[in-house]
Amino acid sequence: MVFADITVVVPIDFSRRSDFAIQSGLSIAGDARKLHVVHVATLLESISPEGVLPELANERTDRGDAVLKNVKSLAADHGAAGAHCVVLYGDPGTRIAEYSAEIKADLIVIPSHGYQGLRRVVLGSVAERVIRHAECSVLVLRRPDAE
Repeated sequence: MVFADITVVVPIDFSRRSDFAIQSGLSIAGDARKLHVVHVATLLESISPEGVLPELANERTDRGDAVLKNVKSLAADHGAAGAHCVVLYGDPGTRIAEYSAEIKADLIVIPSHGYQGLRRVVLGSVAERVIRHAECSVLVLRRPDAE
C-alpha cells in the first residue's frame, strides 16, 4: 500500500527486524526519497565526559561516520538507496520522536523486539517511548515469531 506524499521515519538497530522495517517503510512511502532511516547511538560521553577522557570527542565523529556508512548500506540493500540516512545520539525513544517532529514526518514505522518480563524492565521499550513522545502516527511492527 503506497500513500501519496507521506514522509516515513524508520528507526533501525541493525537487527533482523530492521530489514523488515525498512521494507515496510519503503512500501508505505513508495519512494526512497520520502524515507528517513535513523539509527540512535548511545553517548559514551554520558558515561565518561570529555573532560575525563578527551579522546572521546573524536570517537563520536569516527564512530558516527562508520555507523552512517552501515545505515546507508542497509537501506541500499533493501531498495532504499535514495533514503535519508541519519545517525543520532542519546535516548532512542525521545531522539526518534524529536527527529520525526523536526522533519515533520507523517509516520514512524518501528520494529518491536517484544521483550516481556524482566528483560522488558531492564531493557525498556523504545517503541513504547516513541509512541508516548511522537507527534505523528506510529506503526509498531509485530515480531515475526509472535503469533
